[in-house]
Amino acid sequence: MPKVLVATEKPFAPAAVEQIKKVFDQAGYELALLEKYSDPSEFLAAAADVDAMIIRSDKATKEVLDAAKNLKVIVRAGAGYDNIDLQAATANGVVAMNTPGQNSNAVAELALGMMVFMARNQYNGKAGTELRGKKLGIHAYGHVGKLVGDITRGFGMEVFAFDPFVPKEEIEKDGVTVVTSADALYETCQYISLHIPANDKTKKSINYELLSKMPANAVLVNTARKEVIDEDGLIKLMADREDFTYISDIAPDCKDEIAEKFAGRFFFTPKKMGAQTAEANINAGIAAATQIVNFLEKGDTTFQVNK
Repeated sequence: MPKVLVATEKPFAPAAVEQIKKVFDQAGYELALLEKYSDPSEFLAAAADVDAMIIRSDKATKEVLDAAKNLKVIVRAGAGYDNIDLQAATANGVVAMNTPGQNSNAVAELALGMMVFMARNQYNGKAGTELRGKKLGIHAYGHVGKLVGDITRGFGMEVFAFDPFVPKEEIEKDGVTVVTSADALYETCQYISLHIPANDKTKKSINYELLSKMPANAVLVNTARKEVIDEDGLIKLMADREDFTYISDIAPDCKDEIAEKFAGRFFFTPKKMGAQTAEANINAGIAAATQIVNFLEKGDTTFQVNK
């Protein structure tokens, strides 16, 4: 009987755990839960004898993957997977997966909600601005970017997108204008919604030079990763341009400096909240469990992220 570990320092909602358990019960698998653990050694011990693993924001380090001697597959319940050491997974013969699309609507709605919140001056009683008629640039047109476009076009925004990996025709059929470079996107749009992954090419790529191209009253919305922002450049830009606003669902390392110097021109959620809805919680958990069963039973590697 295969054994599956769900290791979640920040646990799934009880309803999601119940659905995950149902998937594994039907498959005849044993389920082990490690929730709200505080010591990494607990994770190492729990991983020692499992065949499969589901994590959320938990760090699947080389140490964890080396300790999991029987591990065949690990699934990150969510789109991002930079918390898995992919090189170590490959070296240990472990298939690593994510669950793309399951959290997308939750993230897209959060991005829109943060835009409205800041456009209306954080509901402080003073007159704000409207989103209708404003130009929004979507940087990376994946699952989340597409939904952001759908929602914001409903608000009457004029939507542009840059994504060299998505065919132009696929974006245009959604009523979105395609631009051919990041520079063109930032030069055109007052609002930018970031959805790029954090990797060697993108880390610190959102820098002073790029952001300084944005029109007056620029607003950068980051529901991606904090690592894609060049924080030194961000601080410099906010100092040089009093019209620039930064919104993120993960606080930058320089948050204290921003709070001290740029009051009213930023908003950071208390923790990364993109996937923090009941629906996304359940969807990602069920998807992760189903992918494990499909891999162990059928060899299905559809969502593998290491090769």
